[in-house]
Amino acid sequence: MILETAVLQVKSGLKAQFEANFRKASAIIAGMKGYISHELQQCLENDHQYLLLVKWETLEDHIEGFRGSAEYQEWKSLLHHFYDPFPKVEHYTKLNPDNL
Repeated sequence: MILETAVLQVKSGLKAQFEANFRKASAIIAGMKGYISHELQQCLENDHQYLLLVKWETLEDHIEGFRGSAEYQEWKSLLHHFYDPFPKVEHYTKLNPDNL
């Protein structure tokens, strides 16, 4: 399992529109191959900042499958214009505690 993370800085005055569009975009990502789950959290200290967490079966499911798809273009048109700056996306994998 891969955890994708992105800190989303939403432009001032656009929170309600962003959240409405995110609800629509959620259905897009949820239908993708390798998708496990996702959640969006809002920052308590800065209410225009969100944390997106997406679980994928493999890194390829996100990078090649989702980002290379027509569905990603729809996701992009719904959400990318809200961000300033554009978010840095990172991927994490769980460590086995026995090997630490």
